Amino acid sequence: MEWLEPGYWVLFLLSLAAATLLPLGSEWLVLLMLAHSFSPALVLLLATLGNTLGSYINYGLGFYAHDWLKRHQKLEGAGWRRAERWFQRYGIWSLLLAWVPVVGDPLTLIAGMLKAPWRRVWWLILLSKLGRYSVLVGVFVLLE
Repeated sequence: MEWLEPGYWVLFLLSLAAATLLPLGSEWLVLLMLAHSFSPALVLLLATLGNTLGSYINYGLGFYAHDWLKRHQKLEGAGWRRAERWFQRYGIWSLLLAWVPVVGDPLTLIAGMLKAPWRRVWWLILLSKLGRYSVLVGVFVLLE
């Protein structure tokens, strides 16, 4: 039961936290674990799931914060209007960029605030995160 090793759960939790609005990164731990012979498949799986769930936390925060912010007239600034226009222009497909540092976290929050359909959001975020970690793990394994 290799997946019960604490290192895997630290990776899962760090990946989850890194996908929220907290300024963290998980790539360094992925590479460190691979360098120490952790299972590439488990590293890929747990980093992807943790990061996907973290982004979904952002989505949920945005989904529920929208009504509160609207009630308190906090969504009337130029920055919000610009973000709303950008998301409406590029649509839900922009969530394929959820893996991009700095940009991805606010994108998932905005998707929630604009009440994007959660099933589509889930799959697009999952594909985005899986793509990022697949490249990272794949390149490491190929160069090893």
